[in-house]
Amino acid sequence: MTQRANIDAGAELDPVHPVPPPVASGRATGLTTAEVAERVARGEVNDVPVRSSRSTAEIVRANVFTRFNAIIGVLWLIMLFVAPLQDSLFGFVIIANTGIGIIQELRAKKTLDGLAVIGEAKPTVRRDGAAAEISTSEIVLGDLVELGPGDKVVVDGEVVETDGLEVDESLLTGEADPVLKKPGDRMMSGSFVVAGGGAFTATKVGREAYAAQLAEEASRFTLVHSELRSGISMILKYVTWLMVPTSIGLVISQLVVKDDNFKQSVAYTVGGIVPMIPEGLVLLTSVAFAIGVIRLGRKQCLVQELPAIEGLARVDVVCLDKTGTLTEGGMDVTELRPLGGADEAYVRKVLGALGESDPRPNASLQAIIDAYPDSEEWRCRESLPFSSARKYSGAAFSEGDGENSTWLLGAPDVLLPPGDPSLAEIDALNEQGLRVLLLARTPRELDDPRVAADARATALVVLEQRLRPDAGDTLRYFEEQNVHAKVISGDNAVSVGAVAGKLGLPGAENTVDARQLPTDRAEMATVLDSNAVFGRVTPQQKRDMVAALQSRGHTVAMTGDGVNDVLALKDADIGVSMGSGSEATRAVAQIVLLNNSFATLPSVVAEGRRVIGNITRVATLFLVKTVYSVLLALLVVCTQVEYLFLPRHLTLLSTLTIGIPAFFLALAPNTERAKPHFVRRVMRYAVPGGVIAAATTFATYMLARHYYVGDGAREAETSAATLTLFLVSMWVLAIIARPYTWWRICLVLSMAAAFLLVLAVPWLQTFFALKLVGTTLPWAAVGIAVVGAGLLEAAWRWVDRRFPA
Repeated sequence: MTQRANIDAGAELDPVHPVPPPVASGRATGLTTAEVAERVARGEVNDVPVRSSRSTAEIVRANVFTRFNAIIGVLWLIMLFVAPLQDSLFGFVIIANTGIGIIQELRAKKTLDGLAVIGEAKPTVRRDGAAAEISTSEIVLGDLVELGPGDKVVVDGEVVETDGLEVDESLLTGEADPVLKKPGDRMMSGSFVVAGGGAFTATKVGREAYAAQLAEEASRFTLVHSELRSGISMILKYVTWLMVPTSIGLVISQLVVKDDNFKQSVAYTVGGIVPMIPEGLVLLTSVAFAIGVIRLGRKQCLVQELPAIEGLARVDVVCLDKTGTLTEGGMDVTELRPLGGADEAYVRKVLGALGESDPRPNASLQAIIDAYPDSEEWRCRESLPFSSARKYSGAAFSEGDGENSTWLLGAPDVLLPPGDPSLAEIDALNEQGLRVLLLARTPRELDDPRVAADARATALVVLEQRLRPDAGDTLRYFEEQNVHAKVISGDNAVSVGAVAGKLGLPGAENTVDARQLPTDRAEMATVLDSNAVFGRVTPQQKRDMVAALQSRGHTVAMTGDGVNDVLALKDADIGVSMGSGSEATRAVAQIVLLNNSFATLPSVVAEGRRVIGNITRVATLFLVKTVYSVLLALLVVCTQVEYLFLPRHLTLLSTLTIGIPAFFLALAPNTERAKPHFVRRVMRYAVPGGVIAAATTFATYMLARHYYVGDGAREAETSAATLTLFLVSMWVLAIIARPYTWWRICLVLSMAAAFLLVLAVPWLQTFFALKLVGTTLPWAAVGIAVVGAGLLEAAWRWVDRRFPA
């Protein structure tokens, strides 16, 4: 009757194409091959694309059709008609930059898409009575999807079979308590199984499924929550506001007020507008992120959200789950200790039967299954799946001689009352870093809420966990980088502390039992700040602990691989899942370590620090140029003089003092932890730097206007001003490049040598319209630049003291 009710429910949801699961021998067999083909032909497939990155068209569109590209494109077309080709070089530079951005992002897309296929969840469906793993996109309407602990519900459906099936719907409803599902209950895509197993019929697939409707609103390749990107967007918005009125004033000044050659006036006007645009800043940020994705991809690290690279650079607390992170997934049974005179042969039979009772055993139970094969004499009447909240599992058996018994297997300190004499023996084992499970017999039924109350201890199962060989080195890395590691585990606190101690984690000797943690967030945060190892932590407590740390201003990363970690992974600033972890953990994590190696995390942190630290550096270079360009334009408008530079001059300066150096600086190693307030950190240097550059350059220009007369005076004035601006800009670069390494010194010197080459080679002088006339004014320009460099040093040191980051 139950199964017939499910058929009718499915028909109500889809009256045109009812989806009855075939039934044979009391067990749903799922669709037949012919029925699957029929549904595929009707288009009733789960055709929502798994998007790990933007499409090629979106990448090209995002890089080409930008506000600043449009402005520069119009100016470039104007220059092609009114000035020599060398004054149009800035347009070709933009084309090259855009091409580089597209190529790098396409490379990142290829890397992401390849890794996403490796890490893609493979749900199990039952067809023709046989279970098989298929791609999520191959599920059709009416498919019978099997579920086990950690499995994510990928489409909407209706429960057909249950075996203690408990589902967490918190990611959809916000309710943290698992929901016990019964046949006929609704299954919502986006939820996940925390205990038990079962099967459900797919009633909504593709874009009709609840989770798919949410997923269509966002792509994994997103930069929405990036402080770096939002900061750059804010800067660009203010630059636009400044640029528009300044450009209008400059146009009027050069074209209307000055009665000069029209084409030359246009050229100088464009020369004043183009450098106001920090066009390379957005490009360089995209390239830095894209190259970061490629580098991490080579280490089998799937970045599901690009801001995660930035977020990990800001992390100062890493919360680690012990099992699967510090230890390898597998375990070995090292000892069986019967208690109270129990017969060891009988205990082995019980353990074998318990192993057989769970179709999807966890690592502990799998070790027991390997050690104690099942006896076919026993039959499981009822089972209670393991739950992280309960800390134990159970089963009721009909033994071979007709006797019935009910058993529990789980945490000794949960199943035994405080003060039980066995606990001292268990503590001694835990202190060695061993994991201990208690086998207990209970007179109560499994559905009794107090099933563990009268349990009688029968045996201890001692398990040895395999430490990850690289875990110790990784923990030392975090300590050296001033990132605090917190081990948060559901296992016994003493055992967790012993494992952490073996790996050399500072504070491992002071282990905290989470059952003693205060519930008040502020008090919990105090305990968390002063301790490093926590045992017997429930899934909800993991979530609360992350929130408590965040309340103290910490940026928290959480690693995990089991369903008990999902809530904490979701709430942490950065969630990191192992590739072998459950579907649910991989779905909510921003970063998936496909090689299951905890040792990959330092590479991710280092990549994030490289990107953020270097973009902060080069952003200062770009914005100093924007500030001095706007100020020079305003000075020209106010003094009613001709604009200082042709576009070719500023193309040369931008290339040598910003473009080429910024590219190398953006990709250099950088281990400094990222700091907040990106906009403030950049502008506190860019504003004084731009003001000093503009003032010294304009001073040289006005001095030159009074010094030079006659033919060639205009070119001589521009050349003197260009020399001052280049030298001041080079000093900005020299400051930004600190601390010096051999390659950074070579970079600065090579840019200076390139400028000297332009001044020394006649045809380059002609090409760039640069020729220093006489010796008095050029040396005066150098002297003014030296004063400017001194002012830069003094101003930036004052800023460091007055406005510390």
